[in-house]
Amino acid sequence: MIVNYTETGWEIILQRAHGNVAAQIAANWKKQERPERWTETLLAIGEHDDAQTEMEQDDLVTENGGPVNFKMKTFELAHCRQMIDFSLSKSRYIALLTSMHINFLHVKEAQQNPEAKAFLAEQETLRAEWRKALNITLEEAEKTYALLEWANAFSLLVCQRQYQPEQRGVEIGSGPHQQAHQLIRLNEKTLTVKPWPFEEEQFTVRYDSRLLLQLNFADSEALKQSLLAAEVQENVWVIRKEKE
Repeated sequence: MIVNYTETGWEIILQRAHGNVAAQIAANWKKQERPERWTETLLAIGEHDDAQTEMEQDDLVTENGGPVNFKMKTFELAHCRQMIDFSLSKSRYIALLTSMHINFLHVKEAQQNPEAKAFLAEQETLRAEWRKALNITLEEAEKTYALLEWANAFSLLVCQRQYQPEQRGVEIGSGPHQQAHQLIRLNEKTLTVKPWPFEEEQFTVRYDSRLLLQLNFADSEALKQSLLAAEVQENVWVIRKEKE
């Protein structure tokens, strides 16, 4: 889960909600630049965190009783296998992109973690098999994954409220065309991206968050109960092309 500290408490965005934002963003990509398997690509982007189901986890609080932010998480073999199993039950193409994302997340950690290293080596073999079976080149797969990673990074910036004041830009990433993009907040409700990579000149992104007034929790179960009882807030952003 994504955890933001506010003046009134913890703002929580669940991992699946973050994936939903990434899919909403990617769905507006320029039509002529979309990969051939567009629907499956959007499913992979939207569901890349589907195995992160907070209500089924028991490691949601820190030693001090605060909520565990996603950045505190390290490699978990069971979780990664579940991610692959979920995606493979839909298609090998979705599993391919999911596997690439797992590698992106844990490749550095694998240098010090033998379990992670072995799993990523196994995944590398599987990805080669899937690409051959699907007649997809490594270059094609990497270009499509770059869109997933870009939309994921964009979503994280929005959900973590990492846009800058005074219309200063923050880098999203290079995307599938290796072109740097900047996220800029125009006002309290509107964001823009430069250069503009989307089909339409304006669209809307929505996601749910929960505000927890309590700062410390005895255990994961207590945090889950607070999440279930918390009022759900819908956050709405207009993403608009700026006139040149």
